Amino acid sequence: MAAPTPTALRDRTREAAIPTPPDGESGTVVWHREHLRVTDQPAVAAAADADHVLPVFVFDPGFYGDRGLACDSRIGFLHECLVDLDAQYRAVAGTGLTLAHGDPIEVLGRLRDAGWEIVTVDTPSGRYGARRDRQAGDECDVTFVDGDGLVRGVERPRDGWRDHVEAWLAGDHHTWDPETVGVHGIDTGVTVDGIESAYGVTPTKSRVPEGGTTAARQRLAEFVDRIREYPGSISSPVDARDGTSGLSPYLKFGCLSVRQVYQYVTATAPECRGVDMFVSRLFWNKHYEQKLEDWPGWLDTAVNPVLEGFNADRRDPDLIAAWKAGETGYPMVDASMRCLAETGWLNFRMRALCVSFYYHLLQQPWQVGADWYHHHLVDSVASINYTQWQSQCGLVGRPTLRLYNPRKQVRDQDPDGEFIREWVPELEPLPDQHLDRPERTPLAVQSACGVDVGETYPRPIVEYESAKREFRERLGAVRPDAADALARPAVADRASLSGGRDAATAIARNHGRESRDDDDGEQARLDGFE
Repeated sequence: MAAPTPTALRDRTREAAIPTPPDGESGTVVWHREHLRVTDQPAVAAAADADHVLPVFVFDPGFYGDRGLACDSRIGFLHECLVDLDAQYRAVAGTGLTLAHGDPIEVLGRLRDAGWEIVTVDTPSGRYGARRDRQAGDECDVTFVDGDGLVRGVERPRDGWRDHVEAWLAGDHHTWDPETVGVHGIDTGVTVDGIESAYGVTPTKSRVPEGGTTAARQRLAEFVDRIREYPGSISSPVDARDGTSGLSPYLKFGCLSVRQVYQYVTATAPECRGVDMFVSRLFWNKHYEQKLEDWPGWLDTAVNPVLEGFNADRRDPDLIAAWKAGETGYPMVDASMRCLAETGWLNFRMRALCVSFYYHLLQQPWQVGADWYHHHLVDSVASINYTQWQSQCGLVGRPTLRLYNPRKQVRDQDPDGEFIREWVPELEPLPDQHLDRPERTPLAVQSACGVDVGETYPRPIVEYESAKREFRERLGAVRPDAADALARPAVADRASLSGGRDAATAIARNHGRESRDDDDGEQARLDGFE
């Protein structure tokens, strides 16, 4: 039997009969996008106030094929989450998840016209997602339900923000009783397998975990058993693979809420530094979501307007291609970029290293690199990926930068070369002491071990010291203007510095054009690679 086409699946959705809520009774559609769970789910809890509930997921053609930014492995993970969500509904209500295909606005409009109210969880987004959500609200009367711990609808959302998030994390879950509401489904003829066939979804990455709430709960329980080792495992790319929680893709698709994870960890894990460090990262998760909620421009526009377009005029397709392929001549960068492409994951330190190398040494436009990460990372959340890129690149306008020395990271995080040798096998025979700078390996050693730098492995595509010096000089020329810009309330608010507007004003006062503080100490901090 021939695979269905996207058009055929869209037509099946259009032709499916939509039931109407019985006379005198209310019905609510739960529009699932992320938050793919039935527990502690704000929209599900809100919908359950009606007499009838219809859970729906719409496969949007805009996320598939060449138009989509997600790799097939992230799409495959999503599909596993949907299969699991269907099972969750069947387990508690006897009826599963309705799947549809097509323009979400068209699908939701038909449901509304049939007499259904529509609710979904309010989720920060940008680009297409933000436009789609506005349209869904305007044309389909979709209600966006709060309850994800973010602050909305106030002029200064960061005022008292941490207290708000702490209260939310410790608060009661969103609950509903399947016995008091009828859960319904629609036979659309759309299936996960049909979607994968229609779009040729072929996940190719290795080591991608199984999607869904069931797998997420198991992963969480296993992590708590080893949480004492967490602090010492997060920086090394070898140790981090099994030493970190592995929960990021599950949090990205909402298989568990951040609150569920927080409460499970604080209730069951032993008191230790690992708990404190992990919990702090749950706060950071909400912090970056709040950033995008407050200012959707994080995905495309430099936080600090003075730094808009910085590096844009230096775009070099060859440098970008070498970075993407892991052929830069810097082994830790190359191993990390190849690992990213093959597995869809990197630990935070290596993500930051590759961002720093791309922006500070190659001096290439940040959006291209950020989109590459977003495509390949199975756990990529726009609010975290793009805000982190801007933060790591220094586009906020702080006087100090997060600059990583790619050679030092070899010595610090992979001294035995285990990570490099796995992902850059052409360097496997090279002695450990040369892995940070293969190009300096004596020719006799290269010959003896069969490594020919320049042939079997590339020479560095940029010279480290000169590239570092050039970037510092270029940034130094505009740094005072960037500092001055932080004195503007709108820029200070979108920057979301821990000290708020006062911290932004202090940067402008101490480092702006009017500042008399022009000593070499601050300038040296710009040059401080880790």
